Amino acid sequence: MNILITGANRGLGLALANEACERGHHVLAGVRSPGSSTEGLQELITRFPGQLTILPLDVVDENSVRYASEQIEGREIRLDSIINSAAILLGRDQKLEQLDMEQMEQSFQTNLFGPIVVLKHFLPLLRKGERQSIINISSEAGCFSGAYGGDYSYALSKSALNMFSAQLRRELTPHGFVVHALHPGWIKTDMGGEKAPGDAGVSAAGILDIVERKTQADALFIDHNGAPMNL
Repeated sequence: MNILITGANRGLGLALANEACERGHHVLAGVRSPGSSTEGLQELITRFPGQLTILPLDVVDENSVRYASEQIEGREIRLDSIINSAAILLGRDQKLEQLDMEQMEQSFQTNLFGPIVVLKHFLPLLRKGERQSIINISSEAGCFSGAYGGDYSYALSKSALNMFSAQLRRELTPHGFVVHALHPGWIKTDMGGEKAPGDAGVSAAGILDIVERKTQADALFIDHNGAPMNL
């Protein structure tokens, strides 16, 4: 299976790349720029020769995404799964009165428009794959039922990502695609922080079970074990 993972050089994205390689898949590891830190990915290349390709792919730059898709198409690589993991969390402690609208725009550019642009350019390649899946890494912060009056930029962008996922699901599931918005849990990453109780590796293993269809999930919005979550 060929799996595109955005934001693959750190956090959950790196854990997903590691898990996918361990399971024998080929990973297209999307990283923001050639200057991005890729130590973890280089280690995976050493451990799993021929199973990982580092792909410069800046989700906020459509030209970058278009070029990346053209590179993969030129290599005639069949794409079977896309995991949109790249995300940012800005203005964590900002109240509405102090909200930085530039950070709000940046959050939407990465967390919502990024996955949209990735699917815009890579969906034609995904349509040629087998047992296709799209996993948009979302968050319970984006749930209407769990609104908590904070993290406006992050929560609103993830809520919109859930709607985008619903649109994709309606269009693509009749063609055999698996499509989910997924809450990976509060995990120890740069974004989650050291106090997070969850482990990125455990979450990644659950997500790969969904991609491989070992875990069957019926709901649009699920956790990493495939259990439905309230929107």
